[in-house]
Amino acid sequence: MATSLHRPRITSEQRRALELLASCPHGIGAEVLVHSHSFSSRMLAGLIQTGLATVERRVIVPVEVVRLRITAMGRRAIGE
Repeated sequence: MATSLHRPRITSEQRRALELLASCPHGIGAEVLVHSHSFSSRMLAGLIQTGLATVERRVIVPVEVVRLRITAMGRRAIGE
């Protein structure tokens, strides 16, 4: 299936989250996004489900670290 090159429609909150992810090349912790930047887990999950961001999970016993990164589609959504 071909990937669409159009710019996805996003809310201002989604744009703010994607711009923050774009400024962090190694990703940023999900907990930081929720607790420090007041993004909802539901909105972040939506970015992942629509392909605008990706998630990487690492378990470093006994701690699980979840980082989100912006995708190429997410960059298109914010006009980068």
